[in-house]
Amino acid sequence: MSEPKKAVALISGGLDSMLAAKTILDQGIHVEGINFFTGFCVEGHTHAIRKKDNEKAKPKRNNALWAAEQLGIKLHIVDVIEEYKDVLLNPKHGYGANMNPCLDCKIFMINKAKQWLEENGFDFIITGEVVGQRPMSQRRFAMPLVAERSGADDLLLRPLSAKNLPETKPEREGWVDRSKLHDFGGRTRRPQIAMAEQFGFIDYAQPAGGCCFLTDKSYSQKLVDLWQARGTRDYELDDVMLLKVGRHIRPKPHFKLIIAREEGEGRFMEGYKNDFISLHCSSHTGPLALIDGNPDAADLELAAAIIARYSKGKDEEQIEVAIRATDGHESRIKTRSLSVEQMLKEWFI
Repeated sequence: MSEPKKAVALISGGLDSMLAAKTILDQGIHVEGINFFTGFCVEGHTHAIRKKDNEKAKPKRNNALWAAEQLGIKLHIVDVIEEYKDVLLNPKHGYGANMNPCLDCKIFMINKAKQWLEENGFDFIITGEVVGQRPMSQRRFAMPLVAERSGADDLLLRPLSAKNLPETKPEREGWVDRSKLHDFGGRTRRPQIAMAEQFGFIDYAQPAGGCCFLTDKSYSQKLVDLWQARGTRDYELDDVMLLKVGRHIRPKPHFKLIIAREEGEGRFMEGYKNDFISLHCSSHTGPLALIDGNPDAADLELAAAIIARYSKGKDEEQIEVAIRATDGHESRIKTRSLSVEQMLKEWFI
């Protein structure tokens, strides 16, 4: 008697990957999930930063972990931050609308899943991809390209669109029943929503906005600005995280301000005060700001006037701003906030 087959499912936390895994689970296949952490995910700890989000009744969660819990499967979270750099910095198939290397990203993740499969004695890979959905990697021309260039070839099964695609090895060998797979296609979400209702999946993550900050225009602009200012296309995880929070203002090419927009962001940014010069209004209530760059004394005066603009004392004749160096030394500047007219539009990233 042959051994039961095992599949590894890419679990993003979205509905499609849940439904794909459920489809295979219902055929008696052992399924475990895998989720790759690039640092650019919208998921996870970034949800918990902003206080106003936490005030909502709905608790924040990591949707990949939540999806695995709903499915009753083990989830393996794999840190690929360093390996992913080459994908982002040198995408062979270019970028999408912003800084998202969608096709190269999918190839990379399927390749990593193939490596994991071989190391752990699994038999095939499943994803929640649907032919013709919005991401570049799910266009019809791209799907065979991803399978080939990732090295997964016909070990890659897309259960939601399988009937619209050539048979894979799991189908030919009878590991799975092709007749119980699906023929979803295009951008409509109606079949997936109907399946979710059938399986009792509720409160699942919505696809709007994507699951990667690199698809976001504003975030991508901040990332490009960071590279231009530093003169190198590189980044660390701290850079990735700080681009996700605050109001970013670059009044001079050699420095920028990151200004907390609310209390939750301020608390998060407190953790970086030993790495960046920080400012806060000491005479009135106002936000914390970090300075990224190498400001001189005149720059610090300008930064103080900017941060004063976001304080409760913005209309006062004089405001005191505390400036803390990375070694903990603190000095104070008396200033007046910049007017709306003085805040140049091109400063805002």
